[in-house]
Amino acid sequence: MADRDRDDSVDAPPAGESIHMPAPSIIPIINAVGLSIAIIAIPLSIYAVIVGLLVFLITAAIWIRDSRREMDALPMDHHAGH
Repeated sequence: MADRDRDDSVDAPPAGESIHMPAPSIIPIINAVGLSIAIIAIPLSIYAVIVGLLVFLITAAIWIRDSRREMDALPMDHHAGH
């Protein structure tokens, strides 16, 4: 009798719906290296700080641009969090 009262509903995507995974990229690693160089170089050289910040800002812009393109390529009925 307890089996009839049990609710087996699960929040899962419908069968056949694919899960979106971003493409592999080296950009996040380069971004982290640029920021690390900028932080470590603070007591050493202003030029190294500038180079690190430039690498960080450029890779951040590329990363954001690529993420926006991937989001735009998703189907219109795709909802984040569902």
